[in-house]
This record gives sequence, C-alpha cells and structure tokens, in this order.
Amino acid sequence: MHIRFIRTLLFALVMLSMSAASFAQIGISINFAPPELPVYEQPLCPGDGYLWTPGYWAYGDDDYYWVPGTWVMAPEPGLLWTPAYWGWGGNGYVFHDGYWGPHVGFYGGISYGYGYFGEGYQGGRWDNGHFFYNRSVNNVNVTEIHNVYNTTVVQSTTVNRVSFNGGTGGISARATVQDEAVAREKHIPAVAVQTQHAQAARTNPEQRASVNHGKPAVAATPKPGAFNDGAVVPAKAAGAPYTPPANRAPVQPAANTPAAHPEDNAARPAPPNTPPETNRPATAQPNTRTETNRPATAQPNTPPEPNRNEPAQRPQTPPPSERPQTQRTSPPAETPRAAPEPQRAQPAARAPEVKKQPEEKKQPEEKPKKDEKPPQ
Repeated sequence: MHIRFIRTLLFALVMLSMSAASFAQIGISINFAPPELPVYEQPLCPGDGYLWTPGYWAYGDDDYYWVPGTWVMAPEPGLLWTPAYWGWGGNGYVFHDGYWGPHVGFYGGISYGYGYFGEGYQGGRWDNGHFFYNRSVNNVNVTEIHNVYNTTVVQSTTVNRVSFNGGTGGISARATVQDEAVAREKHIPAVAVQTQHAQAARTNPEQRASVNHGKPAVAATPKPGAFNDGAVVPAKAAGAPYTPPANRAPVQPAANTPAAHPEDNAARPAPPNTPPETNRPATAQPNTRTETNRPATAQPNTPPEPNRNEPAQRPQTPPPSERPQTQRTSPPAETPRAAPEPQRAQPAARAPEVKKQPEEKKQPEEKPKKDEKPPQ
C-alpha cells in the first residue's frame, strides 16, 4: 500500500508540474463549424470514482467524428474534468482539448448536459478523497454507490445543442476572471484510456458526421473504448439536420501555405540562373568592347559613337537590317583598321611638328639679316 501510494504521489507531482498551456489546444483549424450535439442518454455509472466526460465532435481525415461520452476513472482524487470545445479563431474553428485539474475551467459555454451546462460543473464534488454524485444530473445506481446527494440545478444559460463558441451561430460566452485563473493552474491531459477511446472513434466509419449526419450509432459508452458493450447508448436524434460541405479540407494547409513558399523559393533560383547568363555574355562582350574601345581611342570621334549606339538601336526593327551589315563589315574592318589607324594617327602628329620647325628656323634667318644691315 505504501509503495502504491508513493507511486501515485510521484505521478501526480510529475503531471502537475506540466503547464496547462501545453494542453490548451490542438494545432488544427477548420473552416466550417462542427455539427450540433446529438441527443442521447447517459449510461449507468460503472462504479465509485468514475467521473462523467461528455462526448464531443473531433476532426480528422477531412471529416468530423463523434467521440462518445463515457465514464472515466479520475487519475487522482480531487481532480475534475474540463471538457474539450471548438472556438472561433479568426479564420477557422480551433479545437481546445480537455484536461484534468483541481477546478473546472472554461469550455466555451457549451451545454453538454449531465452537470456541464456551460459554466462550471454541477454533477458532483470531492469530499475527503471520495467523489459524491449529484443524482439530479447523473445516472447512478444508489444500491452500489452510496456517496450521493440530490441538488436541483438551475440552469442560468439557454440550453441548446450548439457545439462551438464564437463565429456565426456559436455560443457568445467568454472566459471570466476566475476561468482565466483556472487556466493558469497545473493541469493533466487526457489519460491513456481517453486517447485510445478517441482513436477508436476516429477509426469507426459510423462515427463520422458525413455518414451518421449528426446522429452517431455510439453516442455514449459505460467505459472508455467499450464500443461493443451491451450498455452502449445510441443517439436518439441529431441536434439539427447536418449536411457535410463539399470542401471539408482544414484551414491548416492553407495557413501552412509554407508549401507555396518553397514554390516561390524554387521560382527565385530560376531568375538567378538568367542573370548569370546575362553576366556571362557581359564578360564575353567586354572582350569585344575592349577591341571596340581600342579603335575608339584611335578614332575618338566617329567610330565609337556608331558602335555604342548600335546596342541601343538593336531592339528597333528598322536598324537591324542596317546593323547586321555594319556588324559584318565592322569585325573585318575593325581588325585591319585598328592596326593602320594608329599608324596614320602617328605620322599625322609628326607632320605638323616638322612644319612648325622650319617656320621657326626661317624667323631666325631673317633676324640676322636685319642685324647685319645696321653695322654696314
């Protein structure tokens, strides 16, 4: 007994050390609201210490499916269950998962029934390590379970079958200051039998809203996972007529449009392939441009200007006829002209220098003649 108590105590300490935020919600958002809650009876409580966890609509494989309500043994004495709920998140309906804690927190104002009427829990309470059931809202066999009481619950909210908070047609309830304080407490997520129970509902085609149209064949079970038990309760009716939309894809892939970003990233490397191609001909062109620049130095006036204007006029239609001719003549003409042109420029520069020198020599010849005349 002592070893078992120590194990349970250590388990409670480890789980209570986890933050409630880690269990606040599942990362999924749906662009259409879940069906309304089906009408069903609560199965008989299987024994002392079991707490009622209401059924809810979950989502998977592009469809809502009903997770049956069931009786679950509390993981530790003193813990209560806060149900899961759907809430409008701005661009879709976000699923907020349920959790165990010392107090019942905000669950969207959804009226699940059997003690969960939109705010708090009126189905029972803990006292000295034992859970006492309110017979007015729970199906309990008093011959087997004696820790019971009978308190009439006055519902302060309008009872309806809406299964989501916010958005179009949703419950308009908001978390109170007390609910926010409860949200900051240490919580425990759904236990293993609860997750297995939800997984079994997901793999059962009859639980899908597109198949049962809001009226599941298994609405509640006496224990988690007991889908074939004789005490299984089917839904009496759907909360409202339900027709699944044609497009049942979640919003998450659209929000995950990061898939589109890699496409953009794939498109971005394509343009860099083209600029280097333009840069490579640019490297090839500077070789030709250097050749055109060298004759341009030899002929600073006319040859470089038509050559530079040609690339600007190439997109025009009329000049291309003339340009290929100039291009065909220019390469052969440039190579021979490049050599002789600098030679012509050099003698042209030396010739005027020779003409200037004789003119200067003639002037000194005249000056001595003038000087010689005065001594005579």
